[in-house]
Amino acid sequence: MQEPSERMAAATEAFVAHRNLLFTVAYEMLGSAADAEDVLQETWLRWVGVDLDTVRDHRAYLVRITTRQALTRQRTLRRRKESYVGPWLPEPLLTAPDVAEDVELADSVSMAMLLVLETLTPTERAVFVLREVFDLAYDEIAEAVDKSPAAVRQIAHRARAHVAARRPRGVVSAAETRDALGAFQRAVETGDLQRLLDILAPDVVLVGDGGGVARAALVPHVGAGAVAELLGRIADVVELQPAQVNGYPALIFWRDGKVDTVMALRIDDGLISGLYAVRNPEKLSFMQRETTLSR
Repeated sequence: MQEPSERMAAATEAFVAHRNLLFTVAYEMLGSAADAEDVLQETWLRWVGVDLDTVRDHRAYLVRITTRQALTRQRTLRRRKESYVGPWLPEPLLTAPDVAEDVELADSVSMAMLLVLETLTPTERAVFVLREVFDLAYDEIAEAVDKSPAAVRQIAHRARAHVAARRPRGVVSAAETRDALGAFQRAVETGDLQRLLDILAPDVVLVGDGGGVARAALVPHVGAGAVAELLGRIADVVELQPAQVNGYPALIFWRDGKVDTVMALRIDDGLISGLYAVRNPEKLSFMQRETTLSR
């Protein structure tokens, strides 16, 4: 029998080995990095109480604990969103370059995809993430969400169809996004209204998340003219910096030496169809350092 110190060392080693994976699972299920960190703390507290001699697959067991904790946390998040001031956007992450190199991972954590996942039920979201992103077997997912494997297959099929109908119409490479972002940045910096209109889709939507703390419109701006006019007014008061956010090129708006806004893009058919501007300062703390995500 292992000594308590040996058991703790073994538990710590396993948890650290899979920590980035567990954070990614929780973040994709919640869209909130702060809540994902809380889920990891709760996962750890439960993990250290497990008899590791009875656990055949540490990774699967940890993913199961994390999934259950994230599903519980979803209820707290849902109540918070019901009283949230204005549109709610996922918490942006400054991501390491290797995230962009994993195309499937980058797509799964992109702002556009996280917003699609928001339209699923919590269980559908968990099943979709665990199956489509992390390729877990149906029986493993069934244990994590307390459903039968047959039920999980049905949920997975329904979630895939739901996501397919709402995700960006074509796969957009990081290079395409970077080119669009460069053109967008130049247009905003120069205040060139016509250049902005040339790269914005006619039905482009700009969503701003201020959370009642920072100034942001309570309803989305819709249409190239309205969005271009709004963006044309900010060129003189902010400094724009390209960055890797949620696996894709994005822009950080700096004002008076502080991060003021993080803006991610959605691109369809070569034009910018969505702009997601996170301004709530409570959601910008993870822009101070790179976050490592993994599958």
